[in-house]
Amino acid sequence: MMRSMRAGAFCVIMALGAGVSIAQDAFKVEESTEAAPAGLAPDVASALNPRGYKVSDPEGKPLATLWLRKEIPAATKPEAPKGNIQFPFLAESELIGAIRFDGEGHDYRDQAIPKGLYTVRYGLQPVNGDHLGVSPFRDYSLLLPAAKDRSVAVLAKKQFETQSAEAAGTSHPAILFMLSAAPDAKAPAMIHDDQKNTWRVVVPLSLAVKGEAKPESFPVAIVVVGASEGA
Repeated sequence: MMRSMRAGAFCVIMALGAGVSIAQDAFKVEESTEAAPAGLAPDVASALNPRGYKVSDPEGKPLATLWLRKEIPAATKPEAPKGNIQFPFLAESELIGAIRFDGEGHDYRDQAIPKGLYTVRYGLQPVNGDHLGVSPFRDYSLLLPAAKDRSVAVLAKKQFETQSAEAAGTSHPAILFMLSAAPDAKAPAMIHDDQKNTWRVVVPLSLAVKGEAKPESFPVAIVVVGASEGA
């Protein structure tokens, strides 16, 4: 069921579509000059941008801050979805960034995520029928406790999912769905989904496309308040 307007874990979904509107006087996002915090492994910290994105509630209280990776390896340029996978150019368990929750957060399944620091990695839902109705796509990302995620290297699937479940303190990974934003989406920005009653932050991923000289900016939208209706 949909919970009241509390901070969810960062779950990436489409930025624009039916029933969404630009937020003017509610949750806000701004670039932060705060460097990636202590608690990240040196290998991870050095891979992140020195500036992050701080999300605050209508009263100005910080909810969470996200730091994105300077360059995320991509096998090809962003392309159309292949079947139910939106990001075929990303490797499973690729590091995307890190997030700090300033209070208790919740993931897209509405699992409680304790206040603290986590890495964010890309993944794919297993095809086993457990996620029907949550998203039309298999793309998702996971939170891992920063204290245990010590390298930018991709992880073995079992390690990846087991450590993510530790972030939620359950048997299920702390999931963060990954879907693309509109190509012309403004970033950073907050968007309200009137139908799902969720709030999204639009941020630009920097893709280091194989064979290209410069990184390519690729906007995504991240749910910071609300959870799946099927949670």
